[in-house]
Amino acid sequence: MHEISALELLAIYKNVSIVDVRELDEYVSGHIPGAIHIPLSTIPVRQAEIDKTKTQYLICEAGGRSGQAGKFLEDQGFDVVNIAGGTGALRQIGTPLNIGEQP
Repeated sequence: MHEISALELLAIYKNVSIVDVRELDEYVSGHIPGAIHIPLSTIPVRQAEIDKTKTQYLICEAGGRSGQAGKFLEDQGFDVVNIAGGTGALRQIGTPLNIGEQP
């Protein structure tokens, strides 16, 4: 699975499909604009909601859960990219994040 940094994501996030795999409370407290929310535990049953024709950029808080989701989705035929450092890295570099449940 390919991996990019949070800083690299900032250069492209408006033009790619991002799936945030954190829990709802984490997502609501701050997520990258445009990211759809599908918690890691629901990925197997909600994978039909993810566009298989596009590369999916997966993000969590630090990169571990998104890596797990990526391994699963790759096995299902998805093209995925893990965001190393995740939302935590975005916060550290001062990235404005959306608050609430809307992408």
